[in-house]
Amino acid sequence: MSSLKRTTYHVAALDCAAEEQMIRMRLSGWEGIESLAFDLSGHRLEVYHRRDRTTITQELEALGLGAREIAHEVDVVEPEAAITGSASGSEERRPLVVALAINATFFVGELTAGLVSGSMGLVADSLDMLADALVYTLSLVAVGGSVARKKRLARSSGFLQLGLAILGLVEVIRRFAMDEEPPDVLTMVVVALLALAGNVLTLWLLSKTERGEAHVEASWIFTSNDIKVNGIVILAALLVWFTSSAVPDLIAGALVFLIVANGARRIFALSS
Repeated sequence: MSSLKRTTYHVAALDCAAEEQMIRMRLSGWEGIESLAFDLSGHRLEVYHRRDRTTITQELEALGLGAREIAHEVDVVEPEAAITGSASGSEERRPLVVALAINATFFVGELTAGLVSGSMGLVADSLDMLADALVYTLSLVAVGGSVARKKRLARSSGFLQLGLAILGLVEVIRRFAMDEEPPDVLTMVVVALLALAGNVLTLWLLSKTERGEAHVEASWIFTSNDIKVNGIVILAALLVWFTSSAVPDLIAGALVFLIVANGARRIFALSS
């Protein structure tokens, strides 16, 4: 048996659980890859393997996450953290199920509120939640499946996500052209504040959990990013109130729709 090697990568876009799952899906089941260890706060990935690292690097680059090799070592010992981080079965599924439930709940609530209030910012934020939920669903369904099945699922999810993003952008353009009435500010603020409160509560709960484990660190950073999006929606609502114009809400919606479209591009990389 060949010696165990450790190749370390800096992955620029590795900042939440969704990107982690994309990498796991891309490399899982490969012969010669023993485990993966993630450091989301440092945007680092360690791959423990017994194969040529060239193909690993090529696969990571194909995801479009900005991966580049920064270190390579031979004859290393696989740490317990890496083994834990690559666990399968119920231990692997549990954090994915929790993340999926959180994102699905936010998606339904914000989409409903966005449609009722006429806020494209809330609608776009809900689709951002759906985009992450699709990645978690994809990861759960694909566990143990064949490479071909994973690619089919990724392609379908990517088309769905991209289609929703395009529809959202078209609606933003239509509203710009029609100069429609501004959305209901109170609904925007209340729903965004509720989502913000939920994310802050999640962060508080995570602060009581030992940091360092892959899924805990992923949830922490993922929730921190969601808080930033909540802040954008709240700011847009305040600007709508101040200007009596729908433009701030439409701009916020367009920005998030572009983020969702970029997420679809990354998902398509899984099907290549």
